[in-house]
Amino acid sequence: MPLLKNGLVAADHWIAIEDEAPLPEGRPVLVSHARWLAERNTLAARKAPLGIRLPNSLDVLAFGPEAGRFDLIVLEFPKFSDGRAYSQARLLRERFGYRGELRATGQVLRDQLRLMHRCGFDAYEFDRPDAARIFAGALQDFSAAYQPATDGTATALELRLRRLRKPEAAE
Repeated sequence: MPLLKNGLVAADHWIAIEDEAPLPEGRPVLVSHARWLAERNTLAARKAPLGIRLPNSLDVLAFGPEAGRFDLIVLEFPKFSDGRAYSQARLLRERFGYRGELRATGQVLRDQLRLMHRCGFDAYEFDRPDAARIFAGALQDFSAAYQPATDGTATALELRLRRLRKPEAAE
């Protein structure tokens, strides 16, 4: 599955491991939340990077204090109309200070990419081989934002209010 980072197709060095499969030594692995709960001590003792895949139904408020243990957190968009992963991303970034890679997977659509980015995602998995062409420039499609997000971009309302408060040039 193509991976987009910084607007470019990137190599994915993470190995997604099924819950029953053995863990490769010294390689970055991506495990399910269920496996993390079942094997927390063993996984925490690994000397290689560890990533976790969280279902969008997970209460991130309960998980959040553990977020810093992971180099990668993958959040799922099972349907384009299910936006719970946006809230999960914002909570992980804003409330829990997560600074690792935050990846969106599942129904990741071009017209939602900018909001995903603004909510804290910095990598995106696509199920289309032509993702680089389709998603090129998606983060620059719009010059204004209507809702606040983690990226600090001023909203259209904030920009409008600044313009109104700006003192007129002396004549």
